[in-house]
Amino acid sequence: MTATAIPHPLTTRRNELPTWWRNAVVYQIYPRSFADANGDGVGDVAGIRGRLNYLAALGIDAIWISPWFPSPMKDAGYDVSNYRDIEPVFGTLGEADAMIAEAHALGIKVIIDIVPNHTSDQHIFFIEALAAEPGTPARDRYIFRPGRGTEGELPPNDWQSTFGGPAWTRTTHPDGTPGEWYLHLFTPEQPDVNWDNADIKAEFETTLRFWFDRGVDGFRIDVAHGLVKDSNLPDLDGIEFPFAEGTPDEINHPHWDQPGIHDIFRSWRTIADQYSPARAFCGEVWVGRAHRLAAYLRADELHTAFNFDFLMAPWLPATLRTVIDATRSTHAAVGAPPTWVLGNHDVCRPVSRYARDQHDSKPMDRLLSHFRGRPADFEVGLRRARAAALLMLALPGSAYIYEGEELGLPEVEDLPAEAMQDPVFFQTHGTDPGRDGCRVPPPWTDRPESNFGFSAEPTAAPWLPQPADWGRYAASVQEGRDGSTLELYRAALAIRAAHPGLGEGEFTWLETGPDVLAFARGDGLECWTNFGTAAVPLPAHTKVLLSSGPLTTDGWLPADATVWLQA
Repeated sequence: MTATAIPHPLTTRRNELPTWWRNAVVYQIYPRSFADANGDGVGDVAGIRGRLNYLAALGIDAIWISPWFPSPMKDAGYDVSNYRDIEPVFGTLGEADAMIAEAHALGIKVIIDIVPNHTSDQHIFFIEALAAEPGTPARDRYIFRPGRGTEGELPPNDWQSTFGGPAWTRTTHPDGTPGEWYLHLFTPEQPDVNWDNADIKAEFETTLRFWFDRGVDGFRIDVAHGLVKDSNLPDLDGIEFPFAEGTPDEINHPHWDQPGIHDIFRSWRTIADQYSPARAFCGEVWVGRAHRLAAYLRADELHTAFNFDFLMAPWLPATLRTVIDATRSTHAAVGAPPTWVLGNHDVCRPVSRYARDQHDSKPMDRLLSHFRGRPADFEVGLRRARAAALLMLALPGSAYIYEGEELGLPEVEDLPAEAMQDPVFFQTHGTDPGRDGCRVPPPWTDRPESNFGFSAEPTAAPWLPQPADWGRYAASVQEGRDGSTLELYRAALAIRAAHPGLGEGEFTWLETGPDVLAFARGDGLECWTNFGTAAVPLPAHTKVLLSSGPLTTDGWLPADATVWLQA
C-alpha cells in the first residue's frame, strides 16, 4: 500500500506554475472518513499525513480538505466555532502545519474549506449576540428580526431551511420571555452572519491571511452564492431556485446569488493576489443561469467554481454535450477555466447514480439519493462511472475527485436509522435519507475484522458503519491489479500529467453518431465515449492510450466506455 515518498516530477513542475489551478486535479478529503490514526473511529489529520504517499502515487495535484476547524459537529464541521484552529478530534495546529509541509514536499497543493455564510451557535460572536440587546453592535453581526403576528410569534418571513423546516429560530430572554428570531438557512445551530457588518468582513479576511501565512494554497468556499441577503427579507411566495436559463437578470432570489456577493469576493481576491506562490479560490456556487455562474469568475473575483450542471447531468450524450458547450462558452467569456466534478460529500456517488434509469428522475433526485428503492444495475453503474471519469479528465480545465471515486465505491444505501448522523435526515424526519451514504469511510484493506484498514485500532468502530462486502473495493485489493478502478485513475492521471494537450487548451468536437461523444485535444489526442447499447468502431489511430474497459476483440468501443486515442 505504501508508495515511494517522492513527488511526481510532472505534477511538481505543473504545480510550480503561477496558474496551477487552471489545470489541477484536486482530491477531496472528508477528514472524518479518510483515515483514523489515533484509533477513535474518526478520521484525523495524522491519518491524512499517513496516506499522503498514496495520494502522491495516485498522481493528483492538490487535496481539498473539508472543514477541520473546531466545531460542535452539528453538521459535520460546517458549523465552525473557531476558524483559526484545528478541531481536537482531528488533531492539532502543529499536525496541520506538518501535513501541509509534507504535502508540499510531495508536490501536492493544499486547499481547505471556509464556511462564510454562517458560524456555529458556539462561535464567540453568536454567544455575544444572544447576550446582547436587540439593535446592538453584537446583534448586528447576525440576522436578527422581530417576529410577525400580534405577539411576534410568527417567523419574520416564509424562508425555509435547506435541510428542512423553517429557517428561523426564536430566542429567549434571560427572564424566559420570547425574543427576536434569527436566520439560519441550514440547521438552527448554524446562524447566518450579516455580511453588511464590518466585524464579519474583518473576521474572514483575518482567517484567509492566517491560513495563507501557514502555507495553505487555496480555499474552497462553502455556499459561496448565499452570503448576501435582500435586506428587506421578502417572502419567497413559492419562488423556486435555481432560476431557469433565460430568466431576466433583474429577477433575483432574496437569499441566493444576490448581486452584492461580488464585492466580497473582489476583496478576497485582493488578499489572495498578495501571496506568492499563487493562492486560489474555488466556489461552491449553485445558481442555475450559466452566465450568473461565470460572473463569479471574472478576473478580479474567484479563480474557479464547481460545475454542478455537469455533475447533475444524466448519462445521456446530448445532455452532456449541451452542458459541456455551455460551460466552455460562459467560462471563456470571462477567461476562466471550467472545473469539472462528478461527486462530493453532499451528493450520491456516481456509481449509484449511473446504475439507475437515466430518464426517469429529476437532477436533484439523482444527486440526493431520492431514487433509493428504484431498480439498479451496479455493474452498469461502475462501467459508466469509469467512463465518466475518463471523459471528465480529458476535458479542458481542472477536475475534482472525491475520496473513494478512484476505488469505484457505490453509495451505501442501507445505513440503519440508528447510525444516521446527517441533520438532513433528522430535520426531514427521515423522509430524506441525507448524505451519510457517500461519507462512509473507504476500505483501505479487505479485512472486515479491522474496519477495512480505516483505523489504527482494529477494533475501533468507524463513525459510520461500513458494509460487510466493503473489502472487495479495497485499495489493497486493487493495487497493481490490471483493470482495477484504482489503476485506471492512476494511469489516467499519469497520462494527463505527461501530455500538455490534456488539461486546459485546444478542444474540438468530432462528428459521430447520436450515441457517441468524441472530441480532439492538443497533440493529436482524442477522447471517445459510447453511451449506446452496442459497440461502435473507432477511427484510425496509432495507439490506444487508455480505455475505461476492454475493447472488443475487433477493437471496437463497447457500450458505456471511454477510450483515449493517439490519432
